[in-house]
Amino acid sequence: MGINVVHAACYTQREAEAEQGIRIHSELMVIALNCRHMAPQPDLYAQYQRLTATNAAVFAGYEADLLAFYTRMGENSPEGELHSLRTHFANELATRAARVRPDLFCGRYAARIPRAASFTQDQMRAWASSLQTGYTLTHQVCKTSAKP
Repeated sequence: MGINVVHAACYTQREAEAEQGIRIHSELMVIALNCRHMAPQPDLYAQYQRLTATNAAVFAGYEADLLAFYTRMGENSPEGELHSLRTHFANELATRAARVRPDLFCGRYAARIPRAASFTQDQMRAWASSLQTGYTLTHQVCKTSAKP
């Protein structure tokens, strides 16, 4: 029977998914705010709000997973760490948005809002669990080892 060896400084698969889910949600917010009136679709921010409400339990679960991780890590303010993580992700995309013309940014990213808005909770979890190419997690995923 295998035993998972989990180190405090690394993520479980679930925590890695949670970080990706928080990244996705944060980036969708930036896209919605930047492109809300530029895209041909209905108001992207309204779509973002609906997808947030539809997936509230998913996002709350991700937040709980990360708060538990930060607590396990001994952070004095797990809520502050989560807020900093969300802010970091939002700032990364907002910086990219500021470097290009709004129409080019929205042309590249706006379609993510209606796509995500069409997802079920299971599809949202699947998106977050497929560690996104080009993104680096803030912590490595724990290695597991089998012991007799």
